Amino acid sequence: MLNDKKIGMVGTGNMGKALIDGLIASGTAKAGNIICSDASEQQLASVREKYGVETTTDNIAVVKAADIVIYAIKPQIMASVLKETADFLDMSKLIISIAAGVPMAAIESLLNKELRLIRVMPNVAVAVKEGATAIAAGGKATEEDIQLALAIFDSVGKTIFLKENYLMDAITGLSGSGPAYIFMIVDALADAGVKMGLSRKDARVLASQTILGAAKLLLETKAHPGELKDSVTSPGGTAIAGLHTLEKGGLRTTLINAVEAATNRSKELGEAMIKNFANGQTQPK
Repeated sequence: MLNDKKIGMVGTGNMGKALIDGLIASGTAKAGNIICSDASEQQLASVREKYGVETTTDNIAVVKAADIVIYAIKPQIMASVLKETADFLDMSKLIISIAAGVPMAAIESLLNKELRLIRVMPNVAVAVKEGATAIAAGGKATEEDIQLALAIFDSVGKTIFLKENYLMDAITGLSGSGPAYIFMIVDALADAGVKMGLSRKDARVLASQTILGAAKLLLETKAHPGELKDSVTSPGGTAIAGLHTLEKGGLRTTLINAVEAATNRSKELGEAMIKNFANGQTQPK
C-alpha cells in the first residue's frame, strides 16, 4: 500500500525515529521512499547512517517531495513549522500530525485551506514497537487515507480508528498518559518486592514482566479482564487477599480518576491551543 508513496517526516526526534525504524523494519515502506528533515545536522546524520533515508534541514523540501507528510514535532513549534510549509500543502498530499495536544481545529484555523488531514495520538511505547495509537480523520480525508495512516502506525504497535474526533482527549488520558501510570505501578510493585526481601534488580524485572505477560494474555486470549482475574484467584488464597487490599485502597477509583483528570486537562490545553493558533501564537498560556 505504501510502496509507491513518498513519505516525508518533518522532525526526527524520538517519535520520528521510531516511525522510520518501524516502517523499514516491517517492510511497510522502503528507505528510499522516506525523506526527513530536522534542525539538527547531527540528528540527521545519525538517521541517514542507520536507516539509509534521504535527509535535509529544509522542511519545505520534504513537503514538496512527499505524498504523505508527517509532522513529528513538538507542539511548541507546530504553528511556526506549519506557517513555513503552508504554501506547499494542498489536497494532493495526506497530512498527518502527531504533535501532542494540537487538535485538528487548531491546524485548520491556522492554515485556512482544504486539506486531507489526520491527527494521531501515539504513546511512548512506539519506541519498542508496542505503541497504542489512535487516529482521527478530518472531513476531507478519504478511506484510503485512513488505511494509509493505520498501516504506518501499525508498524510500531496497535492502532485504532476513532470516528468521533472529540474522543482524542480520552485517548490522551488513557493510552497517551497511560505509560506513566504503569511505570508508577511497576515501581510500587518493585518496592513491595524489596520490602519482602527481594533484590531491587530482581523485583523490577519480575514486576515489569508481570505487567507485560498479563497484557499479552489479555490481548491474545481476548478474554475479559475479570475472567482472567477470576482464573488466578483461588478460594482463600493469596491473590484474593491481595485483591481485597487493592479494593480497600481504592485502586479502581484512583485509576479512573487519573484518566478523567488527564482527559480534562487535555481538553483545556486543546481549547487554548485552538485560540492561540487562531491568533498566531504557538503555546497555550
